[in-house]
Amino acid sequence: MTLSPTLRRRTLLTGAAALPAFAILTRRGEAAQFTWKMATGQAPSHPVNVRATEAIAKIKAATSGALDIKLYPAAQLGTDPQLIAQTRLNGIQIMNMASSVLATTIPAAGIVNIGYAFLSPTDVWKAVDGPLGQYVAAQIDAHGMHQLGASWENGFRNLTSGTKPVKGPADLHNFKIRVPPAPILSSMFAAFGAAPTSMDFSEVYTSLENHVVDGQENPLAIIATAKLYAVQKYLSMTRHAWDGYLIIASKTAFAQLPAKWQQVVTEAFSAAGRAEREDIAGLSASLSKELVAKGMQLIDVDTKAFQSALAKTSYYAHWKQKFGPEAWGLLEKTTGKLG
Repeated sequence: MTLSPTLRRRTLLTGAAALPAFAILTRRGEAAQFTWKMATGQAPSHPVNVRATEAIAKIKAATSGALDIKLYPAAQLGTDPQLIAQTRLNGIQIMNMASSVLATTIPAAGIVNIGYAFLSPTDVWKAVDGPLGQYVAAQIDAHGMHQLGASWENGFRNLTSGTKPVKGPADLHNFKIRVPPAPILSSMFAAFGAAPTSMDFSEVYTSLENHVVDGQENPLAIIATAKLYAVQKYLSMTRHAWDGYLIIASKTAFAQLPAKWQQVVTEAFSAAGRAEREDIAGLSASLSKELVAKGMQLIDVDTKAFQSALAKTSYYAHWKQKFGPEAWGLLEKTTGKLG
């Protein structure tokens, strides 16, 4: 389905009521052979949930209703760590999880989040659609879960503040910033001299509103759909790290499907992922202006100053040792030498 720019924006940003309404049902009285739960942490209006809804409908149609997947957005089924645990135990059959957070369970997933490793989307997709992405998928499989298709787009992460404008690395000194429970991001802000605080995303809005932390960092689509502009004044376009979303299935549940349905599920989520990448790219081109219109002050920082400051710390050497020569070598085939 190809959306016009106007319809796409209305679909992606006006809320749950704008989600495509599919009603593909089994014959009266016929129950689904497989009933799955899919959990995400994003707002219903986020492209992740819009495209996941489409994928679910395609799967239901292709299996004549035998595989019925119900989507639970906005952390309805638990925090990110809880979703990971439930998926490993087959309590949830599919989850959407940011690479940075999945890395708390599967460290290799976080290699795509290295600070200032990728400078453009072209660099990102060359790496995650190639050998580096295949390496991460194999590590996920080894931990009892299964990655469905290639990475989806979360986007380049930018910093917001409610207390002061962050224009350069020096402004991060003692800055209390919320980060996800992702050591690779915590250690980066610690290297800048900030005071990173890890917390689940479900706590972020209230923590910003009550000044528990000074700021946070996320891609623009998250900042917009979670309405963080209401509790943050400054938006610094740091683009300090890229983050992807991975669609992860319970290995047990996936193995129970007939092979032809495994292919249906994989292809449906792969197609949805490609569309979601385009959605985020389109939104990212205009969201900064929309956030300014919502009252935020936009700061175009000198990203090279942040890169240079980070390279002078032990950050890259530390993570090279953590990931090991194989993974780091695959990363640097795209990025060039880091640090």
